[in-house]
Amino acid sequence: MRICVIGAGYVGLVSAACFAEMGNRVSCVERDPGRVARLASGQSPIYEPGLDAMLQAHLASGQLSFTDQLDEGIKQAGVIFVAVGTPSGEDGSADLSHVLKVADELGLLLEHECLVVNKSTVPVGTAERVAQRINNRLSARGKGIVITLASNPEFLKEGSAIEDFMRPDRVIVGCDVPLGHDILRRLYAPFLRNHERLLCMGLRAAEFSKYAANAFLATKISFINEMASLCARLNVDIEDVRRGIGSDKRIGTHFIYAGCGYGGSCFPKDVRALIRCAEQEGMEPGILRAVEARNALQKTLLFQALREHFTGYWQGRVVAIWGLAFKPGTDDLREAPSIVLLDALLAVGVRVQACDPVATPALAERYGAAISSGQLRLSTSPYSVVEGADALMLVTEWKQFRQPDFARIRGLMRMPVLFDGRNIYDAQHLAEQGFLYRGIGRPALGHCKASAA
Repeated sequence: MRICVIGAGYVGLVSAACFAEMGNRVSCVERDPGRVARLASGQSPIYEPGLDAMLQAHLASGQLSFTDQLDEGIKQAGVIFVAVGTPSGEDGSADLSHVLKVADELGLLLEHECLVVNKSTVPVGTAERVAQRINNRLSARGKGIVITLASNPEFLKEGSAIEDFMRPDRVIVGCDVPLGHDILRRLYAPFLRNHERLLCMGLRAAEFSKYAANAFLATKISFINEMASLCARLNVDIEDVRRGIGSDKRIGTHFIYAGCGYGGSCFPKDVRALIRCAEQEGMEPGILRAVEARNALQKTLLFQALREHFTGYWQGRVVAIWGLAFKPGTDDLREAPSIVLLDALLAVGVRVQACDPVATPALAERYGAAISSGQLRLSTSPYSVVEGADALMLVTEWKQFRQPDFARIRGLMRMPVLFDGRNIYDAQHLAEQGFLYRGIGRPALGHCKASAA
């Protein structure tokens, strides 16, 4: 098929590359000329394992191309995917300005019948608004062509997005006419050869499914984090509880790991948008508000634990942080727990030494002043940042951090104190190694008291 993907952000770029992988001819439209030039050279502006190689292969084969001209991108395209950003507005609702602008432009440029598919995360009813705006402009131009609208929400996880797209656990297709279902069923057939997981439904149900899925997963995370806080008061290890409830098939093991909060571009934004949607419909979203509040509190727990350990005495302290991205496998810092922790540490005058395999360049852009003053030092080496540290705080559970040389770390640190924000370490083993271990919802083990200097 000839496909146009509008938007070369995370979703659009991965979608374009994966559709090209299956032999489709794909044109990806991106308005930023500098970004287009970089993409045309085979360099991805985002970090996603395997994406650069895929871009280079399909640019060379001619299956994939990039342009900053919408009229060029949509020429001869039978399917047009809209994958532009929908950031949170000031009131928490999804900002649809980019989506609606694309709709207006399509109405002014389209010369042939096609299927327009909204892949952006949007509130219920957005596809109907897009269709209306396209058709109004087509009518004003005297064009009698028929444009079919569909919704095809994405369920990609940063760090494994290509695998998720190539082997999806489900593909949701929303359309109010059979034609849209039929076209997208053919398009996705190569991705679903082993198992039929294409779910057809109406436009509104598809739009709502994405929000409901993310809100439910965020709820599971906030629930286990609240249980972890109660465990901490009752001297119970949340890891034992997690295994206990995760063995129940009705609950399962996914998204019930206690930690220092979720971040990223999806969960926080989508929970806020769903809260705003409920408010607009006159409904009080009590569960969703509790999920959001719990997560905001969770992001402060590491700093609170450190303040308790140091008894509020911050002068001369050096803190090492492992992991800055909101999750492993990405350089994305949006709403990352590390930002909340880092802001708090810098505000009280602590010197911070932070390490992340890929996110340090993005963090350097944000904290230039702290780096220039010497209060913040960034590195990709986990051992260099622990040297002379009074505490080590694990925030993002990259594989590089899972089995480090703790004997070496203990020798490098001024004080062997470890705050495990993801509960990935064996607390008893660390205590035997001479560390004071503090996890999330786990009893503290080991002995190491902070000195006053």
